[in-house]
Amino acid sequence: MIRFSLVMPTKGRTEDIAIYIDALLMQGRDDYELIVVDQNEDDRLVEILGRFAGRLPVTHIRSSVSKISHARNLGLREAKGEIVSVPDDDCIYPPGALDHVARAFDEDPDLAILTGPSINPDGTVGSGRFQTEGGPVEPGKVWTSMIEFNTWVRRSVMLALGGFDEEMGLGTYLSSAEGPDFMLRAILAGHATRFDPSLKVIHPDKRQTNPALALARAAPYGRGLGFALRRHGVPASVWLTFMVRPLGGALISLAKLDVANAKYYGLTLVGRLQGFLRSDAGAGRVRAPMDGQP
Repeated sequence: MIRFSLVMPTKGRTEDIAIYIDALLMQGRDDYELIVVDQNEDDRLVEILGRFAGRLPVTHIRSSVSKISHARNLGLREAKGEIVSVPDDDCIYPPGALDHVARAFDEDPDLAILTGPSINPDGTVGSGRFQTEGGPVEPGKVWTSMIEFNTWVRRSVMLALGGFDEEMGLGTYLSSAEGPDFMLRAILAGHATRFDPSLKVIHPDKRQTNPALALARAAPYGRGLGFALRRHGVPASVWLTFMVRPLGGALISLAKLDVANAKYYGLTLVGRLQGFLRSDAGAGRVRAPMDGQP
């Protein structure tokens, strides 16, 4: 029986995937499948995945479309597990992570979605801000209660909600917030959700490890978040926070003569405003179900 389907879109990485699989094998379970959706134009993953032949079930899907949400939906259509997740190609599961998830779903048959925070390799809190208290994910707290690679969903729920919006996420103009968008659709549909701060996944914070990449993504990521805020009609008390915070960060950085950080915060603010002001944000709030494995 396959309990977990782990759908990993990837482009440009090699050894990070091997590190992820090593950690996956260390989970000590044999009830999962790994679905790698390969968006590379070359065969760089053939040797990497070949190292693990016979040690775990891997499905290798090639995709010429370089959009993370499209890749995830491709993999989700092939998934057979009861619970699905979409790990990044540079994340790592700590020991016992899959046991932790399995236990949560076993203890609560009504639970549809479980989320947890991201931590850096050194154990500090990772990208974004996260709640410190666990419990049901409320609409106003979605933004601080989930990150895509540490979100675990019953496959039937994921398919019924239409998967991820393929016009959101990395590779699109709206390069982020496809996860919060999905979560808000789930909450609107009445599904039970829970944030567990003790369920952690290791992932490097790009602002620390690759500042140039973080800067390049600031505006596109901002557009996705602004768009999701507008699409779901969140109250001003929520969306204003996401506008004031980067403005404050830019001003403080300028006062410290930290031009790089000021530019990052400024681009983030511009992107959020661009996404928030789009007139088509409301379309797609409810999506048609997606076909998948029975």
